[in-house]
Amino acid sequence: MIVVTGAAGFIGSCLVSELNALGMNHLVLVDDFSKTDKANNLLNKKYISQVDRMQFFDWAAAHVSEIEVVFHLGARTDTTEFNIEIFNELNLHYSQQMWKLCSEHNIPLIYASSAATYGDGEHGYIDNHEIPFQLKPLNPYGDSKNDFDKWAIQQSNKPPFWAGMKFFNVYGPNEYHKGRMASVIFHAYHQIKNNGKMKLFKSHKAEYTDGGQMRDFIYVKDVVSICIFLYQTKSQAGLYNVGTGKAETFLELALSTFDAMGVAPNIEFVDTPLDIRDKYQYFTEADMNKLRGIGYSKSFFSLRQGINDYVVEYLSKQNYC
Repeated sequence: MIVVTGAAGFIGSCLVSELNALGMNHLVLVDDFSKTDKANNLLNKKYISQVDRMQFFDWAAAHVSEIEVVFHLGARTDTTEFNIEIFNELNLHYSQQMWKLCSEHNIPLIYASSAATYGDGEHGYIDNHEIPFQLKPLNPYGDSKNDFDKWAIQQSNKPPFWAGMKFFNVYGPNEYHKGRMASVIFHAYHQIKNNGKMKLFKSHKAEYTDGGQMRDFIYVKDVVSICIFLYQTKSQAGLYNVGTGKAETFLELALSTFDAMGVAPNIEFVDTPLDIRDKYQYFTEADMNKLRGIGYSKSFFSLRQGINDYVVEYLSKQNYC
């Protein structure tokens, strides 16, 4: 069986959908299922069991011999949360317990890290195993992910295969429940639909124009493809960037969204909120040489292609992946 944590969430539910499409239905879904705002993400999905995340390790004690692989995608992902203990519990300690389970029972582990670990990018965006010890993330969420990456690298007892996926800016279907933390594309669509215009953050750095801030945006369908590639190949353990390798501006994102909706562009620039202003990443771009080097050869959705698919096939129809 395949275990997916965070299975009711954004990326996790899209992964479940693709596993089903590949004929893999012997799935155990792990999450906090008391949060009903994510329930639609699992409609029509095929699986054998749901296990509450706090009950998982008790459940695993009785089923560990049946587990083929763990996709550990569950985490607290709110970058505006500053209670370090929440991140220690859900992102660090829980992941350490998962690592130990997989190491002791020879279960491959593929887990979610984050590009938030890279902080302001002063050390670049290279997924080698030396850089995590130099990084200074900009918030407790990034710290928790980097703390686990560093801990994992130093372990002598390891799963038979492990991969830490450093997700860049992921967008796409099944993020309806994420509220403020949903992608800019999600918010842009609804602003344009409701008001005929959208808001972008002003730049508070002289070297960037308003809307000229750049991120490596990756469509969730590409993320899921990489997850499954790592599971199927298991060729080289380690940390992997999961981006496209091509940074795009927020202005291009906005124009692509207007275009996908068939609406004339109307953009208003607003101040970046004070609570995130000094922690805001102005540029991210994944170095994808490591993943390409182990044989991942698929092309990525361009930002314009991904936005068009997301808007036309999902947001406008309120469809789920």
